[in-house]
Amino acid sequence: MNARTPHSTAARLALAIGSALLLTSCGVVDAADGGGSTQSPAKRDDLTVGLLLPDKETTRFEKFDHPLIAARVAALTHGKGKVRSANAEASAKRQSKQFEQMISARVDAILVDAVDSKAIETDVRKAKDAGIPVIAYDRLAQGPIDAYISHDNELVGEVQGRALMEALGDKAESSKIVMLNGSPADPNSARFKQGALGVLQNKVAIAKSYDVEEWLPKIAEADMRKAVAAIGLNDIAAVYAANDGMAGAAIDALKKAGATKIPPVTGQDADLPAVQRIVSGEQYMTVYKSFLEEANGAADMAVAKIQGQDIMFDALTQDTVDSPTENDIPSMLVPVVALTQANIKETVIKDGVYTVKDICTAAYAARCAAIGLT
Repeated sequence: MNARTPHSTAARLALAIGSALLLTSCGVVDAADGGGSTQSPAKRDDLTVGLLLPDKETTRFEKFDHPLIAARVAALTHGKGKVRSANAEASAKRQSKQFEQMISARVDAILVDAVDSKAIETDVRKAKDAGIPVIAYDRLAQGPIDAYISHDNELVGEVQGRALMEALGDKAESSKIVMLNGSPADPNSARFKQGALGVLQNKVAIAKSYDVEEWLPKIAEADMRKAVAAIGLNDIAAVYAANDGMAGAAIDALKKAGATKIPPVTGQDADLPAVQRIVSGEQYMTVYKSFLEEANGAADMAVAKIQGQDIMFDALTQDTVDSPTENDIPSMLVPVVALTQANIKETVIKDGVYTVKDICTAAYAARCAAIGLT
């Protein structure tokens, strides 16, 4: 799978959003004004978007993505549009069944965050045959999808790799690190790993590397225990963990092995426990990806597609990516940022993801005060 971003992601996103807002304000995509839309007036607001989420281990999906998408769809449709959601709980087989149920229910579009990008292809084709557009959300799905929204996933890995290099400093060349990569069934995992290796390879010693099935923390913890046994606790200088659930599992494994000081550990998703571990100094960083921008962008794309707002849809999808089965898939790639102790206020707090009260519970109050998070 190749992703191509011809111009700055941030600039393209700003242009897409700005163009879409301008078109809306001018009435260009308003079917009531005859702006070239082919939508049926009956489907203007009374629509249903199907949302297929991959798991509950990653807290962001149910806590942020689902409610944000539902709220945005409602806002775009004067409160008449609905989101029908299902969570596969890390089962590709369950997700396939849920996909078929969405098709049978005749939802107007499907947003799918695939458990297994390859296995989902059959269901995507069934939806296409039924005339239901499919937008891949967060993870690129195979098959004839209409669009894709996520982040520059190779950049995510690069950001994580650069953070580890910064943390290791002059000791990087002699350092042994452990890599806990994402699920091999998730195409994003390969991109994260590729980005990280582009920074780390030949600059540090990658002593052990694991691809963690289904992103499960319990498997990541078991892999980390193997790494400790093979390398030695005191010889592990850092841990590349592809997401926050696995970062927490790695830290638990290190503690259980007797670590009194945790080496730098990366993460991704800015889960609340991860942000608190960053406050406490147990986790070095996480990659913050704006849930709001991604969720709102997905809802905008789905509603525009359903309502036949082709100009709006094109304005929102100015990037392209390739999957193993399709080329030049219209895409929106949302920027990412490294979250550390230094910029918690400027990221998740500023964006309203968490409040200081959420983060600085009694267990973390002293550390919050020490780093000026009050």
